[in-house]
Amino acid sequence: MSQAASVPSNNQPYADLPPIITQLFEAKARKGLSFEKLAQAIGRDEIWVAAAFYGQAKLSPEEIEALARILDIPVVSIQNELGPHWWPNRGLGPVPPTDPVVYRLYESVLVYGHAIKSVIHEKFGDGIMSMIDCKVNVTKKPDSKGDRVVLTFDGKFLPYAKW
Repeated sequence: MSQAASVPSNNQPYADLPPIITQLFEAKARKGLSFEKLAQAIGRDEIWVAAAFYGQAKLSPEEIEALARILDIPVVSIQNELGPHWWPNRGLGPVPPTDPVVYRLYESVLVYGHAIKSVIHEKFGDGIMSMIDCKVNVTKKPDSKGDRVVLTFDGKFLPYAKW
């Protein structure tokens, strides 16, 4: 399934990302690939691969090679912009977010954040859920009232240190 693809690289969130990111998205669209298919090809999770496409995760040299191969982009093109010299600048975009989907995720933390925090403290003690050691999954759950989005954050608990 080949599609014409153009990413408006002067728009958010692409404007603040390395130019190769636009090429990755365009190649993904041209080949009709999902993040799930790319993830299978490079041996990572689909959310992690999507994060890498938004400059939020660091690709290893092997992952760069696999991505270049599946997207038909020269390895050197990706290495030149996302290689060993480049590091992610995590936390993309304005606050509050302007994209409706990202805003709803932000809103969910605003509305339920303190409740979730309280339950975490009751069950685990004084600490935080790691976003460094965290797996995120998105699944689709059929429902008679309309399909449901199920988000799972599977993060390691990190207790606060005392000194």
